[in-house]
Amino acid sequence: MFIDIHVHVRKRPGAKRRGKQAYATPEHLIERYDAIGVEQAVLLPGVNPECSYTPQSNEEVLEICEAYPGRFIPFCNLDPRAMTNSADAPLGDILSHYRDCGCKGIGEVAANLPFLHPLVQNLFKHVEAVGFPLTFHIGWRIGGVYGLYDDPGLPQLEHSLAVFPNLRFLGHSQAFWAEMAPLETPGDRRGYPPYPVATEGVVPRLMRRYPNLYGDLSAGSGCNALSRDPEYAVRFLDEFQDRLLFGTDICAPDTPTPLVDFLLELRESGRISEAVFNKIARENAVKLLGLDG
Repeated sequence: MFIDIHVHVRKRPGAKRRGKQAYATPEHLIERYDAIGVEQAVLLPGVNPECSYTPQSNEEVLEICEAYPGRFIPFCNLDPRAMTNSADAPLGDILSHYRDCGCKGIGEVAANLPFLHPLVQNLFKHVEAVGFPLTFHIGWRIGGVYGLYDDPGLPQLEHSLAVFPNLRFLGHSQAFWAEMAPLETPGDRRGYPPYPVATEGVVPRLMRRYPNLYGDLSAGSGCNALSRDPEYAVRFLDEFQDRLLFGTDICAPDTPTPLVDFLLELRESGRISEAVFNKIARENAVKLLGLDG
């Protein structure tokens, strides 16, 4: 029923975060997925030191996918500072290698550098050339957080969407999805704004203007983008039904998955059609990643 566009996994649980297990193992994920109807999932390696207590290799993700054929889909990841920390580093060499190894995209890109930093723009250039979709996380500031930095209103993302029209960006994180409506204060970018979408924000306007912007609905941020105003969510899901993708962002074994129930309720109540549900649940992922349907 579902293809999860965004999840993290480790062969071993790894260091704890705030006293809790930090990562799910493949066995944890499969148990969770069997319960909620997820048939396949995209595994995102954590390589940026800002967001991973212990950076993960792309090879580990490939090995997990090989051990569970048909269940997991590998993405690779690459820090924009790789290969000499230079704005002309030949990052395409690495990306092409992982494409040839079977990776279907890159992410979650979470280096705490501005979108318009030359190193980040160099990464975007090479990802576009290789043909990968790119999943990003936006951080609301420089320092003390992880994620590519953008200002309120996402002007740096918009510039990148325009400069790299053939690069399919998958928008994700609090600072992205908070902009479903105009921010009441800049601090709302840090979390989950509770107020309804009285006026459209930057996210729907960018998606309308730039066909290379997709929506990764994973995590509390993606679910909150919809559940904060279910009436508006129905219109948003209908309009962008071809570029929105279900996800969970399960990290720890007990990470909640509220989007499952939210989308099922919209379908069962008739507020979104079966066709719209199926696109968001799995068909858009099949098309974007070139999977066997």
